[in-house]
Amino acid sequence: MEDRIASVLQKTNTVSQLKEAHVYILKSSLSQSSFLATKMVNICSICSETKYARLIFGEVNEPNIFLYNAIIQAYSQNECYAEAVGIYQQMLSFPKETNRATANKFTYPFVIKASGGLRHLYLGKLLHGQVCKSGPASNSIIENNLMEMYTKCDALEDAQDIFDRMADRDVVSWNTLIFAYCKMGKMRKAQKMFDSMPTRTIVSWTTMISGCSQNRLFSEALQFFYQMQVTAGVKPDAVSIVAVLPACAQQGALELGRWIHVYSDKHGLLKLVCVCNALIEMYVKCGSIGEAHQLFNSMRERDVISWSAMIGGLANHGKAHEALHLFKDMEQAGVKPNGITYLGVLSACAHAGFLDVGIQYFSSMTKDHAIAPGIEHYGCMVDLLGRSGCVDQALEFINQMTIVPDATIWGSLLSACRTHGNIKIAITAMENLIELEPDDTGNYILLSNTYAAAGMWNEVARMRKLLRSKRMKKTPGCSLIEVNNVVQEFVAGDDSYPIANEVSRVLKLLAMELRQCGGVGVNRGKDSMAHVDIFSNPS
Repeated sequence: MEDRIASVLQKTNTVSQLKEAHVYILKSSLSQSSFLATKMVNICSICSETKYARLIFGEVNEPNIFLYNAIIQAYSQNECYAEAVGIYQQMLSFPKETNRATANKFTYPFVIKASGGLRHLYLGKLLHGQVCKSGPASNSIIENNLMEMYTKCDALEDAQDIFDRMADRDVVSWNTLIFAYCKMGKMRKAQKMFDSMPTRTIVSWTTMISGCSQNRLFSEALQFFYQMQVTAGVKPDAVSIVAVLPACAQQGALELGRWIHVYSDKHGLLKLVCVCNALIEMYVKCGSIGEAHQLFNSMRERDVISWSAMIGGLANHGKAHEALHLFKDMEQAGVKPNGITYLGVLSACAHAGFLDVGIQYFSSMTKDHAIAPGIEHYGCMVDLLGRSGCVDQALEFINQMTIVPDATIWGSLLSACRTHGNIKIAITAMENLIELEPDDTGNYILLSNTYAAAGMWNEVARMRKLLRSKRMKKTPGCSLIEVNNVVQEFVAGDDSYPIANEVSRVLKLLAMELRQCGGVGVNRGKDSMAHVDIFSNPS
């Protein structure tokens, strides 16, 4: 009878089918069968039905080790980590003489995973001790799980110690530790381990690409992506593509991003929302808002990230009306906005100067969607008020914030003061900025320009002396542009570039054209805003 029911359970893959089989098991008086209960719990695990799994487990008076392992696995794989640990403790609570279940090599991987999920280092070390005391001397699966647990608890030295002692390392062992070093920002160590790997999988390459991107080593991320294909002959998958696209965006590598788009289309990866979202972000940051919009419109399915990326992209490219219309389309589509969505909406209002609309949206964010505003949302509102000339209201808004304003908030207010010539509030903003960022030259420059706009040249000279006394230096600006699949970097004041003279001549011609057209920042009429470089020699 058990074998016949087991064969039925083997073909069961839905909860409704499982419940039918469960009813038959109860009617057949087989509810105490650990063998059948284990089969049912495994199905519950696949279907993420942990409550039903616990019900089945609770029906068995004397569960064996297989059933215990199944329920612990079900909880662990469905991120019910505390419940998994609780079952493990229950299993250990029975005296040995009762011949009840005791932990074995199949138990430890899942309960160790649970301790890592809980970020419970003390519990993890207790389990490590139990493994050493009762488990096999060397088991790569358990050791890999211990390494992962230690890395999740930021105990990198313990993870490295296990790795060093392992008798049989597999690619998972290497990948686990490399991922941990990338996560901690120790890219040199990660690179050294990666170079030492006997064999590499696409996970290994993707880990390095993602690690470089997350640690702002964008050029290195692109190099790994290139080497993965050319040197190792490994074809990118969805995960590696999502990992490299932020590096493309930051480096301005638009042509590579377009190649990835074509590759993704050819291999059916555009069906994945995450790939399309990453491509939209890349196009937006590379300045190709049209291609981003075209891809967005072609998507069959869109999530909140898709909508938010497109709304934010339109806002940052000065298309405020389109951004706000798209937000209304999003609401009509029944997609619930999040904080990032509203960041794009408020940014659109700030760029277009829609003060009343921005205030309404800021209120709606908390009132209609229960989204608590973050520092970025407050920053958008200060920027909006400042651009609209409401500098006094902006300061009042800052004073009423529910969270402590950061340097970006005060910097935005200082910038508004410079634009509208409000010296009094500019000094207030500067005092707060100096307290938060005493070594940031940009703050002093903004205040100096505000003084210059008001004709307070003595104060400009005082700021120049102050900076020189502090021996502060201006950080040179830089920009990136991709030409013929090569990313070129330009740094202000660097004349060593091979065609620096030609670039300089072109810039002078552009400046002349702007003067003839009355361009902003070139016409120095009485109504224009003066700008003084306080790092230059006084004339």
